[in-house]
Amino acid sequence: MQQQKKHLCDVLIIGSGAAGLSLALHLADNAKVIVLSKGPLREGSTLYAQGGIAAVFDENDSIASHVDDTLIAGAGLCEAAAVQFTAEHAKDAMEWLIAQGVPFDQYKDEDGVLKYHLTREGGHSHRRILHAADATGRAVQITLVEQVKGHPNIQLLENYNAIDLITSSKLGLAGQKCHGAYVWNRDEECVEVIGAKCVALATGGASKVYLYTSNPDVASGDGIAMAWRAGCSVANMEFNQFHPTSLYHPEAQNYLITEAMRGEGAYLKRPDGSRFMPDFDERAELAPRDIVARAIDYEMKKLGAHCVYLDISHKPKDFIIEHFPTIYAKCLSVGIDITKQPIPVVPAAHYTCGGVMTNLNGQTDIDNLYAVGEVAYTGLHGANRMASNSLLECIVFAQSAARHIKQQLESTRLVTELPCWDESRVTDSDEEVVITHNWHELRLFMWDYVGIVRTEKRLERALHRVELLQREIQDYYRNFRVSNNLLELRNLTMVAELIIRSAMQRKESRGLHYNLDYPEQLAKPTPTILTPVR
Repeated sequence: MQQQKKHLCDVLIIGSGAAGLSLALHLADNAKVIVLSKGPLREGSTLYAQGGIAAVFDENDSIASHVDDTLIAGAGLCEAAAVQFTAEHAKDAMEWLIAQGVPFDQYKDEDGVLKYHLTREGGHSHRRILHAADATGRAVQITLVEQVKGHPNIQLLENYNAIDLITSSKLGLAGQKCHGAYVWNRDEECVEVIGAKCVALATGGASKVYLYTSNPDVASGDGIAMAWRAGCSVANMEFNQFHPTSLYHPEAQNYLITEAMRGEGAYLKRPDGSRFMPDFDERAELAPRDIVARAIDYEMKKLGAHCVYLDISHKPKDFIIEHFPTIYAKCLSVGIDITKQPIPVVPAAHYTCGGVMTNLNGQTDIDNLYAVGEVAYTGLHGANRMASNSLLECIVFAQSAARHIKQQLESTRLVTELPCWDESRVTDSDEEVVITHNWHELRLFMWDYVGIVRTEKRLERALHRVELLQREIQDYYRNFRVSNNLLELRNLTMVAELIIRSAMQRKESRGLHYNLDYPEQLAKPTPTILTPVR
């Protein structure tokens, strides 16, 4: 059998988006860091984030207002301490990004003073969104990639899947600690071992569990599934945010139309050209995303329509092209001129509000294991994430996790004798069709049964199906060598079960979770917490 390659470091960061790369840069002057990237270093949800990042830069705005808006959007389930912590550290986090070179849009005021252009999005009572045109995530990702590439203490491993965490129980050691991970080298198709004093999960969310998603292919819930198998609790997995406006076109699937377009005055319309959001909420198009997504879902089902339309063509052409150049070019490439025509849109799975439970330092239930970004449940988002708080959470909690990790490194022992991955009893599979079939079945029933609107019967059916799939996949996993598709499917079925079980526990409708059998809200809601049997 081929000798397995082993790597040793101070900190292993699994994930290379805004959270992972920010954490690496904060740690690299004090530690040897390995960053694991599932695909090319730039690829991930950060790259596709359009709108911007929320922070108080306007003298007419306040941290208290940012906190209040977030609490309202979170529909009574935000952790107040996490919201306050995030809002208080938002400006510092943005100033750190600016120092790294992120080119947020600026303008000169009446006195000729250069200021950052702030836009407004759904749920925000003020203009507080820093942005780089309509491609903020791309600007952040490209900037951070350039910074980490030149750092001597950061080793970048691209095209690697994390398979599972290595914990004390797997090593026969006392305590509940994380000591590294088994990883899959996709280029060489072999398993490698990484030992680390601390491990940080920055793997993003799990929206790929749904048939229609705005997320890239890598968003398969890997970190959540690995943490659960290792013994971490998860919370609020029933709250999956469906972005209201994903482009509906066969040549441009998964393409997001930013929230900022509605912030700048775009209207949602039925196929006959009439507006419908004022019928659902006094804030109309600026209502929080869960309300807008349900309204669109309702109108599509009522009318039997394939989509609705987002129309900003009443604004001046120069204004549209200046504010939304990327969307303008993308839509034009498929024959839609947004300065003259409305954009066909549908909701799509977009953001996982729940995740691995952490404290304000990013610590999980397992010592030396951290989670940062969309993979984590910090309590910031509650039952619904407010627009442009997601990249903010990545940067703020990367900073706080880095501070805590630095304090731990000197007193933490690096376990160097880690067992190799055992594949002595497996063979190469000649039935990849099994994975393909199961993959499609999972995403289809999650969309139909655990989507924007749910019922108890749908959830029961989904749970039954996911348990059958898990048995098939586990049998497959035991007998055949791992592959990218197999690893992702294994993780997605685990995350699907967590979403379903969480949804079944919530006997009310709140935020992103809407159950026709329980349409009312409870007087005293609490987070849904699932804890694995250790």
